[in-house]
Amino acid sequence: MAIRINNINLGLDDELEVLEKKVCKRLNVSNGNINKISIIKRSIDARKKNDIKFNYSVDVFCEKEKKILSKIHDKDIKLEEVKEIETIKSGTQKLNFRPVVVGFGPAGIFAALTLARQGYKPIVYERGEDVDKRTETVEKFWSTGELNLESNVQFGEGGAGTFSDGKLTTRIKDHRCAFVLDELIKAGAPLEIKYESKAHVGTDLLKGVVKNIREEIKNLGGEVNFNSKLERITYENGKLKSIIVNGKEISCEALVLAIGHSSRDTYEMLYKEKVSMDAKAFAIGVRIEHPQELINISQYGESHDHPKLHAADYRLTYQSERLGRGIYSFCMCPGGVVVAAASEEGRLVSNGMSYHARDLKNANSALVVTVSPEDFEGNSPLRGMEFQRYYENLAFKLGGGKYKAPVQLVGDFMKDRVSSKLGQVVPSYTAGYEFKELKKCLPDYVVEALKEGIVNFDKKIKGYAREDAVLTGIETRTSAPVRLNRNEKLESINVCGLYPTGEGAGFAGGIISAAVDGIKVAEHIIQKFYVL
Repeated sequence: MAIRINNINLGLDDELEVLEKKVCKRLNVSNGNINKISIIKRSIDARKKNDIKFNYSVDVFCEKEKKILSKIHDKDIKLEEVKEIETIKSGTQKLNFRPVVVGFGPAGIFAALTLARQGYKPIVYERGEDVDKRTETVEKFWSTGELNLESNVQFGEGGAGTFSDGKLTTRIKDHRCAFVLDELIKAGAPLEIKYESKAHVGTDLLKGVVKNIREEIKNLGGEVNFNSKLERITYENGKLKSIIVNGKEISCEALVLAIGHSSRDTYEMLYKEKVSMDAKAFAIGVRIEHPQELINISQYGESHDHPKLHAADYRLTYQSERLGRGIYSFCMCPGGVVVAAASEEGRLVSNGMSYHARDLKNANSALVVTVSPEDFEGNSPLRGMEFQRYYENLAFKLGGGKYKAPVQLVGDFMKDRVSSKLGQVVPSYTAGYEFKELKKCLPDYVVEALKEGIVNFDKKIKGYAREDAVLTGIETRTSAPVRLNRNEKLESINVCGLYPTGEGAGFAGGIISAAVDGIKVAEHIIQKFYVL
């Protein structure tokens, strides 16, 4: 048990020792009565630009917590039970074959790690390369336009988040989130991810973290196989029988399917095999770039260059009553770059990426509009995927090939004209660009919603609609276009032994929630099966 204290404020120039003094004052005890103070959360309170504060939540470990609390009447102070991951008791059904994990992004990594630690020796198959070779392949794609369909920004060790910002924020409330953060720290992530309210690792550090977890899985008896693509599953009487990987059939009765949101050929295979699935809503749009200094000044005012304040971010939402659609920023990358993120030939996708330092000139974010199955043609559960493909193909053609992106300045976008020259903001897109009208690669209603959203967001961040802000097409991979339906035991509702998990299954959004979903799936496998 610990005493949780919320809303402890420190000034920008306060040293951390001030935190301990404030804790003692709030609890009316001396520091000798305190065994340990753990920072649970730290956020920036910038509502008053002339008085920016760090806001802390802490857990205080001490003797006689209840006695201390009995003398305090403060809604921000309470007794907190510190929850930990419990060892899962193995089930009663014998597991005749080692469990298989397909995909080695966050969901697959943490499913495999959980299984390995319980002695289940999972076998991982990842269609892409290990993170070092994958990095070389991706950088070659950015410089030459030569796309590897199996190993790219979407596929390979670490998943799509490896070439992003490594964001560790999540809205889910689950004690496993803390476990995931602890494991990332053990594997080399910086300690502050445990408590920063908008924590991130950065693509540069995340690669080393992923490799370290992979090695632990292997040391525990697991296998991790790269360049290994799932081609088919087989099942009889609603029960998983085998999988085919690189042309080889492998007996399997417990399959963690952690394929990510861009494994379209796998979705098609599952649909052909009649695995239950539905189309789901997602969002599409563009990437928008501003000078990072503009965002810093908007968020922090005169303190924007204070050494304790890092590159500022933002999160913006707007609901258009006229259009009946939501417009919002997504995957905002302070001090980052816009990257070419295609995974299919002839289809163009953009994404955002930051390194740990977040010290580059531009801030970028997806600016996207909600779309739903009612917007997609036909009635196939894959119709959202085909919707993505259609507009990605338009964007590819509009950019002129070689995965160059169509780019338009905000001022020209708002006035429906092709841009002719840049202003202060230089596009950072990694595979080159051409000035084009973005309305030619987006649905009309998305274009209208983006315009309406930009006007609204300019009221919240002065300069958001500046004429020379850069729009890069197109962003389509905000989340999976498909949900693989599963039951309360997290198995496919019509294929026993198939465990769809993570973002690709439609049950997570981001690194932490995907990792947690992978853990939960692994726990269900452990609760069902035992191994000798």
